[in-house]
Amino acid sequence: MALLESLSLPMGSKVLDFKLEGTDGKKYSLEDFDQAKVLVLVFMCNHCPYVQAIWDRLVELQARFEERGVRFVGINPNTANPEYSEETMEKMQEHYQLYAMNFPYLEDKDQTVALKYQAQCTPDIYVYNSERKLSYHGRVDDNWKDAGAVEKEELADALEALLNGEAVDQLQRPAIGCSIKWVV
Repeated sequence: MALLESLSLPMGSKVLDFKLEGTDGKKYSLEDFDQAKVLVLVFMCNHCPYVQAIWDRLVELQARFEERGVRFVGINPNTANPEYSEETMEKMQEHYQLYAMNFPYLEDKDQTVALKYQAQCTPDIYVYNSERKLSYHGRVDDNWKDAGAVEKEELADALEALLNGEAVDQLQRPAIGCSIKWVV
């Protein structure tokens, strides 16, 4: 497991379309989330301890902000080869139930979406405003290991700013996590 940081990407970049299958068997594309005021794409996977540590926080953030028009979408970019058998659609469905997920969990089976977005690690979080321009690309908060020790909820602060028509703090600390398991 190689530890990586998310890349520093230019704010204001436009969201890129996708068409991916979810754990519910439906195909999702960007237009399915047109009604969202803010769209949060999270590249995540089942086996990464960094994702597992924040999974409940993602579910809680979706619940906290859903009525205000924020929509989270999880995208699993990892290959499900025998070395990473935890990344199959069946295991994604199990994790969806285990964590009582309240947002779609999609499979990027051929990894084209992760490549287009330049995702590096799991988790890798992208927040798009109502014009679908990148407004935040950073970590969930200041303590990935221990939710009880969090002092600054950076993702929640970015969501609040966007919903209130304010500028998002430009000091964005990268997400850290496991490297994406590329097919290569």
